[in-house]
Amino acid sequence: MAEVHEGGSRARQTVAIFLVSLAGLLLEVGYTRIVSYKLWYYYTYLVIGLALLGIGSGGIFVVLFKRLRRTSTEKIIALCSIFGAISIVVGYVVISRLPVDTLSIWDYGTRASFKNLAIIGVICFFIFSSFIALGIIVSTILGRAPDGIGRLYFADLIGAGLGCLAAIPLITRLGPPDVIMVSALIFTVVGLLALPRRLGVMMGLGAVVGVFLILIVTSVITLPDVRTEDTKAGPANAAFSDWGPVFRVDVLFVPGNQALLLHDGTFGSALHKYNDDPTTLGRYDQDPRALPFKVLGNPPEKELIIGSAAGNEILASLHFHAKKIEGVELNPVTLSLLTDHYKKYSGDLGHQPGVSLHQADGRTYLARSKEKYDLVWYVAPDSYAANNAASSGAFVLSESYLYTKEMIASSLQHLSGKGIMVVQFGELDFEGAPNRTARYVMTARAAMKQIGIKDPGNHMIVSAFITHKTGDLSTIILKRTPFTPAEVARYRRVAPTLPKVSEVWAPGQQPGPSVVSHLAAATDAQAATIAASYPRDISAISDDSPFFWHFVPFDSVIRNIFHPLSAQNPEDSIGERVLLLLLSVSVLYAAVFLLAPFFFVRKEWRSLPGKGISAVYFSALGLGFMFFEITMIQRLVRFLGYPTYSLTVTLASILVFTGIGALVSKRLAGRRWLMPVLLAVLCVITLFYEVGLDNLTNSLLDQSLAVRVLVSLIVLAPLGLCLGMFMPLGLSLVGKLSDHADEYIAWSWAVNGFFSVIGSVLTTILSMSFGFSTVQYMALVVYAIAALAFTRISAVARRTPAPAETGAGPEMRTLEATPT
Repeated sequence: MAEVHEGGSRARQTVAIFLVSLAGLLLEVGYTRIVSYKLWYYYTYLVIGLALLGIGSGGIFVVLFKRLRRTSTEKIIALCSIFGAISIVVGYVVISRLPVDTLSIWDYGTRASFKNLAIIGVICFFIFSSFIALGIIVSTILGRAPDGIGRLYFADLIGAGLGCLAAIPLITRLGPPDVIMVSALIFTVVGLLALPRRLGVMMGLGAVVGVFLILIVTSVITLPDVRTEDTKAGPANAAFSDWGPVFRVDVLFVPGNQALLLHDGTFGSALHKYNDDPTTLGRYDQDPRALPFKVLGNPPEKELIIGSAAGNEILASLHFHAKKIEGVELNPVTLSLLTDHYKKYSGDLGHQPGVSLHQADGRTYLARSKEKYDLVWYVAPDSYAANNAASSGAFVLSESYLYTKEMIASSLQHLSGKGIMVVQFGELDFEGAPNRTARYVMTARAAMKQIGIKDPGNHMIVSAFITHKTGDLSTIILKRTPFTPAEVARYRRVAPTLPKVSEVWAPGQQPGPSVVSHLAAATDAQAATIAASYPRDISAISDDSPFFWHFVPFDSVIRNIFHPLSAQNPEDSIGERVLLLLLSVSVLYAAVFLLAPFFFVRKEWRSLPGKGISAVYFSALGLGFMFFEITMIQRLVRFLGYPTYSLTVTLASILVFTGIGALVSKRLAGRRWLMPVLLAVLCVITLFYEVGLDNLTNSLLDQSLAVRVLVSLIVLAPLGLCLGMFMPLGLSLVGKLSDHADEYIAWSWAVNGFFSVIGSVLTTILSMSFGFSTVQYMALVVYAIAALAFTRISAVARRTPAPAETGAGPEMRTLEATPT
């Protein structure tokens, strides 16, 4: 082959690979936030897969297309950087402004269904295509620098790692759209630095693109705002909008001098005007929020509100004379409404007597607290939007660590002798399908059993606010000690006086018509029987599988996949069907852009020896790697406080340490003991994750975020080092089996990429079905299969005559050096 081998400017190439890798990670994390806001949270799982697909496709194109191999390194860097920047800008504009209604997809056979499915495909294509330039640049630079590959590879990994770590502060300061533009600007700068002088036209184009992007990032030119999908409320006429690291907040004013808060485009909470006059809060006497205070009898001395949002529950607590109120809110943007932007409008709640506001994750805050509370109040995220089918469905695939049995047990243990905890859930139809309330009661029973309570029915009170049209609201009150007759009497006296409130369960009464009352009153065996016969999965959830909103098992979803759904019932498997749709899209895109290109080198491909067993090895690496990576992202959400933090920290650590593992493997390649040792080390790591990780993270939940990030990096380091060795060992081995080393390497890389893309979605499906621990054990089994396949490939290598050309081509070096 007539590849171009050139030294070029090593310093410029080092800077180039550092910058484009940094820009690529900013782009990936930025798009997770854009997609979460425009569509729904669960679509962000696809971003990781599409980024992998785009980068992998770029590397495959370099290997398979001769024209790229004949082009100079500087020209490839320059052209790909500038056109990559243009593709990022165009992609953002298209993605942000495309109208889409994802719920219409499930109205099978209609024009709207086909149209919106096609739009999802277009969105996926533009995200995918934004990463192709990065893949081509990195593959070219690494592949053509045999002497300096160590330094260049280190720059690649450091750039990617810094991109992960910089993403959160940049998103907080600039917002995801501008972060995406920053990534495009970095590509443009790289292109201008690399441009040969003879390409004057490209220099002009790059300069224009660069100036345009600078004007955007400095807010001289305003980017078009993201248009949310049709089933979301959207930011139109918002009085205030701000992106944050958790979710975007928009403030809308409605008649009655009340402001509604949109959280990522869905109704999240209400911001009430308060003029510091307690007599104006009398409305809470007729509100379900009165129930916990009436049950207590006396005002709580110490109260903790987790998810205090815009302060509605704080106002209720002030009305009922709570002495000390701690409000904890995860999103700093939401908190800033009370402390800054709408401080006067909301009555400066942070300076009301006894009130303190805190920006923190609720679980971490509770772990840090040494207090005993008379009232711990969980404000459910959909309490204000029970009738919003789309928004409540969006929670289906999200991790809900506030509602697991471990969190309920911890909350109960933080109560004073007379203390109670309260949780409220929006229900679409409490009388017909109280799914959320029923699941929480089952989870509360499991939590009480865990701390030694043998009669859970005596520790629960449940009521329901029923509207018959706009969605319902359930209130669940739990107590570590049994409710006293006086407390029950106060509840039964006040509940009938509240408008639209019905008694569901209280100790000492007979179960009523609601399944919730039967679950509360039952023995453990009876409750298990009731839950098994219920039409939805309402089993207790734990930290190992914290998907509270996942009510329909995937086997049931698959059996009924061709049945149309009602968009008004999000708990009828809409979220689960979306995940299966994303899996299908992943398979399609990966097949087209990773495997189909081998049609152009089919003659060489047919001649490759042992490609079947090689496919087993590299597909196992693709699946196993994603099983570990995605489950660690999900497991560390509880420890770090929010998915975005976990995503960036996990990716940063995995990137750096798999790269180091890949480099170390080159010194150990050829030793027969290496693969069994790697598998044994992976067994030890997996066993630690299953036996010791939760104990470690639980003991450190009360530490600062910086400490928790450092611990997460250390915990992930051995996994990254170990997994990073498998890929280059396999690529080095198969590269010696044929004269077509580059094509064999590319084939192996494509198979690995195909299953990595699929694994990014499949991991979540398996985690929801079986739990994180089971999926990590599955990952270990998959790597064991890979180790056996490696042994078979080694046997093929010993039987195969040495190829005429023993040196690996530049593209082979590229893929050998790149971790999965």
